[in-house]
Order: sequence, then structure tokens, then C-alpha cells
Amino acid sequence: MPPGSPSTRLPDVSPAWWRRRERAEHGLLFLPYLLGALLLLIIPGLLTFALAFTYYDGISAPVWWGLRNFTMFYSDPLERIAIANSLTFTALAVPLRLLGALGLALLLRRPRRGLGLYRAAVFLPTVIPDVAYALLWLWLFNPLYGPVNVLLRAAGLPAPAWLASTDSAKLVFVFMSLFQIGEGFVVLLAGLQSVPLDLYDAAVVDGAGPLSLFQYVTLPLISPWLILLAFRDLILSFIYPFTLSLLMTGGDPYYSTLFLPLLAFREAFGSLRFGMGSAITLVTFAVSLVLVLALGLLLRRWSFADDQ
Repeated sequence: MPPGSPSTRLPDVSPAWWRRRERAEHGLLFLPYLLGALLLLIIPGLLTFALAFTYYDGISAPVWWGLRNFTMFYSDPLERIAIANSLTFTALAVPLRLLGALGLALLLRRPRRGLGLYRAAVFLPTVIPDVAYALLWLWLFNPLYGPVNVLLRAAGLPAPAWLASTDSAKLVFVFMSLFQIGEGFVVLLAGLQSVPLDLYDAAVVDGAGPLSLFQYVTLPLISPWLILLAFRDLILSFIYPFTLSLLMTGGDPYYSTLFLPLLAFREAFGSLRFGMGSAITLVTFAVSLVLVLALGLLLRRWSFADDQ
């Protein structure tokens, strides 16, 4: 049958039909992600919320407790120690991680010999599994034969006990977090490379120096990337020390490295108090949410101040 005959023509359909088909295809593409989010995030989150108001030991049926888990959490000094440790880690690690990622991105944004190797070296610690990363640093900070103390003694400097001391144990986790900034480094490097070079040339013609270029050109244009990383690191800072503290210190010495996720794990799987563990998880979520909202309000006022 010749082309163009009525039997070979495409059916006449309206644009609305094509839009519905396009939305259906997009929905099918998102379906695996939505199913994964449902199974791995939404359902566990709802179960955690429900168990937080019960007594549940994993063997017998859950018993409704109301707010008893939260009142016990509030009255237990150990819970306040865990909150203080988590907040201290967040207050120290988040700004330092942002500054480290920004500094390395500024240092490695221009072409030079071996640039790919340097960038890979910055990103490599981020992809190391947490267990291997913890064991590596456990060896490095060993107070007896660790390389860090060996070098300090060779230089005639005092060799701290590091993870065995309440004064330095928490700082070790902050220091360890500063080496896993590869994702922030990549994001800020992309942000710096998106800044038009014409703006720098125009600012140099107007007499701007390196500090002025950074303050009035670079920093305002990459501020969206910095804000994104600030929110991300603020949220992840409550989760980051869990595996490391579990493997390296177990919350010791004297609970100085007992963070909220580790406390929830110990309550749920160590003491078989899944209701209390769920309540601590909700408290962790609430604290991180309050900090995120406070940061958002602070950044919003800062942006309004800049606009005036």
C-alpha cells in the first residue's frame, strides 16, 4: 500500500493526550525511586514515630506508653550528655568542613601540572568505607605506637592520649571529618568554574585586589552552593560520627564521644528498648530540624541585610 494512504497515517490525537502520555512516562521513570523511598524512608520513619510512644523489646507486643519515653529521656543525665556532644561536634565540624572545602576548591580550580591527581587525592577519603576509615584513624591516633604520636615525640612535642582522653577524643572525630569533604569540594569547584571570567577582568580593571575579588565577586556568586552545603553538613553532622564512635570508642572515655545516634543504637539493640531508641531518634530529628530552621532564618536575614 503506498505511503500516505489512510491506513498508514498516524491517528490524530490532541496535544493533551501527548502531555498525559509524557507525564505517564515520567511517572514510570520515577517509580523505582519512589518505591525505594517508600520502603527505605517513609515506612521506617512511620514505624519509628509509632514505636517512640511505646515500650517494645522486640519480643513481646508493643505496649502504649504515651510520652513516657520522652520524659525518661529528659530526666536522664546521659541523654543531655549525648545532646551536648552532638551539638559540640556540629558547631566545630560544619564551619571547618565548609572552610576546608572552599579553600581546596580555590586552590585547585586553576589548571596546573598534576591537577587531576590533587583533586583525586582530595576526593579519595570520601569514598573510603566508614569501617576502614575508622580502623585507619584508630591506628594513626594510637597513643603508644601511632604515627601521629611517634612524630610528635620525635619533634620533642607532647603526645596526647587522643581517644583515651576526654579532652581530645571529641576533637579527633572533628579532625577526621575534615578529610571527608570530597563532595563539598566538588560542588564548590563546580560553582567556582561557573563564575564568568569577564567579571574578574572587569574588577581587575577597576583596581580590585585578590581579597576584593574574593569578597565582592567570588563569594556572592558561589553563596548558593555554600548555603546548600551548609544545610547538608548541618543535617549529616548528627549522623556522621555514629559508625566511627561505635567502632573506635563505643562512646568512651567517660561518655565524651557518646553522640545521639550511638545512644539510640545502644538503647535499641543493646538494651532492647526499641521505644526509647525510637524516641531518641525523633529527638535527634527535632534538634537537627530546629538548627536547620535557625540557619535558614539567619541566612534569610543576612540576605535581606545585603539587599538594603
